[in-house]
Amino acid sequence: MNSTLVRPRSGKMIAGVCAALAARFGIPKLLVRIGFVVFGLVGIGELVYILLWIMIPKAP
Repeated sequence: MNSTLVRPRSGKMIAGVCAALAARFGIPKLLVRIGFVVFGLVGIGELVYILLWIMIPKAP
């Protein structure tokens, strides 16, 4: 498990939020992406994704 949460410059699809969370917690990116899709169907996934996009800094 990494100690910092940063959005990677490679290995991302849109903004790197799912890739950052997957790297931080040591789980596959696909599971994180599926989680955001499921929560997006409920209605909260998009809002959380945008907030994390703003809050998580980009990797140097």
